Amino acid sequence: MLRSAIVLALALVSQWAIAAVNLNTATKEELIALPGIGPAKAQAILDYRKANGAFKSVEELKDVKGISAKRFEKLKPELTVAPAAVKAASAAAKPAASAKGEIRAAEAHVRK
Repeated sequence: MLRSAIVLALALVSQWAIAAVNLNTATKEELIALPGIGPAKAQAILDYRKANGAFKSVEELKDVKGISAKRFEKLKPELTVAPAAVKAASAAAKPAASAKGEIRAAEAHVRK
């Protein structure tokens, strides 16, 4: 029983340890959890993302003030860049909303 609990605990910890932080969706708290990133650097990353849009590559993190090449090399294995799912979903919803408006306008025109 104890052996099973230890194996389960190690499996959970190893899964958490290999999870990469997405620079495009990470919260300040998630960024602070990275080695060498404190509140000020986490905020600098968020400010950069807000000013420049989504990160196009992990290497773009080097453009953030306070992220040295040495620090970047330590962080690189723990980072990923993927599009934000929320933005993709809202972008997909916009054409549907537009189409509904066009249908309503056409229906109103036909009723006249």
